[in-house]
Amino acid sequence: MSKQRIVVVGNGMVGHKFIDTLICDDSVDYEVVTFSEESRLAYDRVQLSYFFSGKTADDLALTDASYYEANGISFVLSDKVVELDFANKQVITQSGRVEGYDKLVLATGSFPFVPPIPGNDQEHCHVYRTIDDLEAITESGKESKVGVVVGGGLLGLEAGNALVNLGLETHIVEFAPRLMAVQLDEGGGALLRRKIEDLGVKVHTEKATSEIVAGEFCRYRMNFADGSFLETDTIIFSAGIRPQDELARSSGLTIGARGGIVIDNHCQTSVADVYAIGECALWENFIFGLVAPGYQMAKVAAAHIKGDLKLAFTGADMSTKLKLLGVDVASIGEVHGTTPGAQSYTYNDEIEQVYKRLTVSADGKKVVGAVLVGDVEAYGTLLQLMLNDMDLPDNPAVLILPSAGDQQAAGLGVAALPDSAAICSCFDVTKGDIKEAVAAGCSSMGTLKESTKVSTGCGGCAALAKQVLDSELVNLGFEVKNDICDHFAYARHELVDIIRVKKIKTFDQMLDSCGTGLGCEICKPAIGSILASYWNDYVLADAHIELQDTNDIYLGNMQKDGTYSVVPRIAGGEITPDKLIVLGQVAKEFDLYTKLTGGQRVDMFGAQLHELPLIWKKLIDAGFETGHAYGKSLRTVKSCVGSTWCRYGLKDSVAFAIDIENRYKGLRSPHKIKFGVSGCTRECAEAQTKDIGLIATDKGWNMYVCGNGGMRPRHGDLFAVDLTDEMLQKYTDRFLMFYIRTADRLQRTSVWLENLEGGLDYLKEVIIDDKLNIAAELEAEMAANIKNYQCEWKTTIENPEKLKRFKHFANSDAVDKSLAFITAREQRFPLSQVADKPIEIIELT
Repeated sequence: MSKQRIVVVGNGMVGHKFIDTLICDDSVDYEVVTFSEESRLAYDRVQLSYFFSGKTADDLALTDASYYEANGISFVLSDKVVELDFANKQVITQSGRVEGYDKLVLATGSFPFVPPIPGNDQEHCHVYRTIDDLEAITESGKESKVGVVVGGGLLGLEAGNALVNLGLETHIVEFAPRLMAVQLDEGGGALLRRKIEDLGVKVHTEKATSEIVAGEFCRYRMNFADGSFLETDTIIFSAGIRPQDELARSSGLTIGARGGIVIDNHCQTSVADVYAIGECALWENFIFGLVAPGYQMAKVAAAHIKGDLKLAFTGADMSTKLKLLGVDVASIGEVHGTTPGAQSYTYNDEIEQVYKRLTVSADGKKVVGAVLVGDVEAYGTLLQLMLNDMDLPDNPAVLILPSAGDQQAAGLGVAALPDSAAICSCFDVTKGDIKEAVAAGCSSMGTLKESTKVSTGCGGCAALAKQVLDSELVNLGFEVKNDICDHFAYARHELVDIIRVKKIKTFDQMLDSCGTGLGCEICKPAIGSILASYWNDYVLADAHIELQDTNDIYLGNMQKDGTYSVVPRIAGGEITPDKLIVLGQVAKEFDLYTKLTGGQRVDMFGAQLHELPLIWKKLIDAGFETGHAYGKSLRTVKSCVGSTWCRYGLKDSVAFAIDIENRYKGLRSPHKIKFGVSGCTRECAEAQTKDIGLIATDKGWNMYVCGNGGMRPRHGDLFAVDLTDEMLQKYTDRFLMFYIRTADRLQRTSVWLENLEGGLDYLKEVIIDDKLNIAAELEAEMAANIKNYQCEWKTTIENPEKLKRFKHFANSDAVDKSLAFITAREQRFPLSQVADKPIEIIELT
């Protein structure tokens, strides 16, 4: 009996998934032939953006020739199938090759939609779809200063990230009123835009491009329908996808009104023995543009060919969790409020830049949809609640509030999920599958991935899969390790000890010592924070630069219009008239918006990137230092005037505040740190709302810890009373170093204390009573940290190589002419910030 012959047209992710599924069954033997238009076999398009951060085509490959050959798969590259002969059951390629089939599977995918704009086919106009496209974009980037992405959806933002990685000034042009209009509601889209613009990417919504012509300052000029325009050197079109149905259409298969090959629940087309799967397929008038539904179709088609008629494709969940331009975004279910009777809970933290909206059914018992931007930790829980039709807690708002409380922990952990709960939709892995794998011996994410393939597709289920794994291991009596990520088999506090004991100074040394791979977005910033806290090295040293965020890279807080703040240190708020004059002169020369802050500093805003070294040279020459306003470090020490001037003052709070600020300046920590020093209990410095607050008494100093203002104010706890200056310094050294050692990255002292087992009493035992016998070590580490202090701006100005970083364009000294300001209250503001006031528009030349 001859083998059944299967021809697969298209060797993308879904086509390859079908082949993999088909051949995994040893009971049936097939002869498989697959065709690819591209010059390479299937690769991971979901991870395509990592091509710009160092991954190669080989890294992205899902298979190779040896695997296909070992499994008897014939493959043809760089040859497009152009004709389907259904009568003779044959396919014909562009080169004239003819292949017969018993079953034909069309996995032709989709193609990028390029709007019909005059001038859209010029040399430096690209699409973002294949590795070949990315290679072309890379070459174009070498000859460009400015890049534009047309389209603000998922792929558009990934393309924007590519331009950022290439060092181009980046713009995103979107026709809709907001970014990711399909996945996000108005609030989520607004915050996503704000966070992306904070990274220096300029976003233009409600813009329709009418033509692309030659530019005056750049290669091209994009003219918009509203009369405005934008100049750029390269353009990437990412305005959506269309099903690749040309072959099917010309061959007579039934096609949907708006495109797509019509399929039934078994992925069969209108012609017998012909199947369609993935983005080329239209099911119930719907195209599924994610990889997970394509994988489900591949599994259904393979089962049907094998004779299994029970498995069917009945639609797929389109929920997504992504990181776009470094911003966490998630969308679940119905997000636009069209479900009758649905109600919404919204949490919007403009300070921390977090937006969450939970939509529930009319009776408040079921999840209908959710939007999460900035903090997507609740994604796994909310998705499982919806997919498994589980009841919500009595107060559903706890699911999106910062402190969910005992209610969430008690009723909504992974233990509450049924075994049928789908954990990984890409590979159809359920909670029950993970339980079986753990029972069979899987004890790590690595072995679990090998066994079940969970989290090896899009990767969005990794956190939830790890939770299920840990839960099952605990149920079996195993100790669970809280590894920070796949690259380091250690918890954060263990990494701290490794760095300290082995005196590791760089991320590469850490990888060589105890890690694997290249690192990721979890371990890099975490280890970067630990290294900075322990060794206080120059933040722009070559070994550290890849670990830093935008603010540290440019030693200034990036503002919403792409300019930067300049904040010199003014210890204790005390400043001489001469230095005050210098601040005024600098602010006037560079036309900077100037403000006295609540932390007793002078902040100056509106500096362009190329101006930062010029400004700081003048400030440093006048005796100023960086105020570290851009870093997770000591920010300010606020003080009252104290006993020097105040008739109620008991101690010289200004002098003590200056001593403290000079001692701990430059100290890198998990989050920013603020001090307050009040000369008496009248508390004019508001010390009890600071991370460390000191209040003078007639017997010494009272020390308060772990307070903060902001979105979630917390009154500091009284830690010790009647301290001498010497004891206060010791306790502060110990407290800060213990916090640095044990807190998670981006965890304020207030949250750290709330999560510290034993709370304030345990903290007193460690710091005051030296319960752990580490006080001397903590003090020594603080002394070493202080010894390594340097003004990062002074070091940078003295290094010509580092100054090259402070240019708008890698290959040009041109300034950013796209910035525009207005004058109000005798100062300069970003153009859209002051309304209903007489204004003077300033255009940069």
